[in-house]
Amino acid sequence: MTTLLYTHEACLTHDPGPHHPESPARLKAVLDALSTPSFAALERREAPRATLEEITRVHPRAFVERLLAAVPTEDYAALDADTILSPGSGEAALRAAGAVVAAVDAVMAGEARNAFCAVRPPGHHAEPGHAMGFCLFNNVTIGAQHARQAKGIERVAVIDFDVHHGNGTQAAFEDDASLFYGSTHQMPLYPGTGSASERGVGNIVNVPLAPRSGSNEFRHAFTARILPALEDFRPEFMLISAGFDAHRSDPLAQLMLVEADYGWCTAQLLDIAARYGQGRVVSTLEGGYDLGALGSSAAAHVASLLTA
Repeated sequence: MTTLLYTHEACLTHDPGPHHPESPARLKAVLDALSTPSFAALERREAPRATLEEITRVHPRAFVERLLAAVPTEDYAALDADTILSPGSGEAALRAAGAVVAAVDAVMAGEARNAFCAVRPPGHHAEPGHAMGFCLFNNVTIGAQHARQAKGIERVAVIDFDVHHGNGTQAAFEDDASLFYGSTHQMPLYPGTGSASERGVGNIVNVPLAPRSGSNEFRHAFTARILPALEDFRPEFMLISAGFDAHRSDPLAQLMLVEADYGWCTAQLLDIAARYGQGRVVSTLEGGYDLGALGSSAAAHVASLLTA
């Protein structure tokens, strides 16, 4: 079985403005990196729109309707200083969430062992009732709840190696012991959450890293904290919030990772998924703001998915 690649051209039409770091060029950099002969084995699929039912497993209906109604017909609409809507934002957000749902369906059906969703806007800062941090809907959490509520999976894990803490994912998971959230992230850094003391009901594992931490600190965080807790949880399905802004070249943070770190941690996660969840993994793009580093890091991640 191969790896599925879900994307949609609508994800390029969400445009927060000419000077915004979360630009359409990010997705283009990822897709360009995955267009080389090395990735010929990827099976490419068009992301569908998420339905209201799928999104409201995480976000209240009133919030979803209010957000979609705020999408402008021209120019921009600011939800906050960082989170900007353009005329294409609603369709992009629906396709981004729909990609993860469709990937869960395909992996559960045995059509592929795993999948990568090359989509934007990202999602892990979006709380159930609040869009923020460049994020509109929490794509990975919508996928996790789809696996549970539509597919009958009892234990779902999300692992997040974005340089920023996924406060939205933690907020959606922290009271539910059947959901696991593990995150490595820089601290101090936006959004200010993610201390090691934030443990939910024992299902949250945060490993904050100091600025200038590099490969050794990152890999130790995984081997000493994230992976043992994930082993204890025994996930039947795993999702990955794949942000690549912990790379040493990224302009928004100060961790010092390199491409090989993303391939390495992906391989560790695939190993646990193979033991407890029949290898079922769905990954979705989060951050990463140096275009060259983003493309090469995403390529390292997807190359590892292809080896499963």
